[in-house]
Amino acid sequence: MNTKKWKFVAGSVVILAVLVWLGISGFQESKTYYVTLPELRAEGPRAYEVRLRVAGNVLPGSIKRRDGEIHFVLYQDKDQLPIRYVGSDPLPDTLVDEAQAVVTGEFGRDDVFVARQVQAKCASKYEALPPGVQPESADASR
Repeated sequence: MNTKKWKFVAGSVVILAVLVWLGISGFQESKTYYVTLPELRAEGPRAYEVRLRVAGNVLPGSIKRRDGEIHFVLYQDKDQLPIRYVGSDPLPDTLVDEAQAVVTGEFGRDDVFVARQVQAKCASKYEALPPGVQPESADASR
């Protein structure tokens, strides 16, 4: 093999290896484990090392804004988890007391979950009406 071909093959192998490494490391970074609050507590020290998604209900009266961060508490049964939201996206309008929320981020050794993303939903707001029940706006127009 002449020198030009050797350099081309070597360069191609290096570029391909870097692309494979970037793909694998990007995949590892984007992996998120979904856990409930009891499962999070059961994880032990492993919970501090992985990116997690945790769901729960927002504890009434717990949403506070401090130093450009939003703090609130998720609960499930009797278990509670303090959340510190540090993401750049605005919080959803549906993040209110008793709303169901899913937070994505890291669990800190201080037992505070640092959320980079928050999703909230208010199930009752979007539920389908039972059969035969008319929406309130339709009743008002009669």
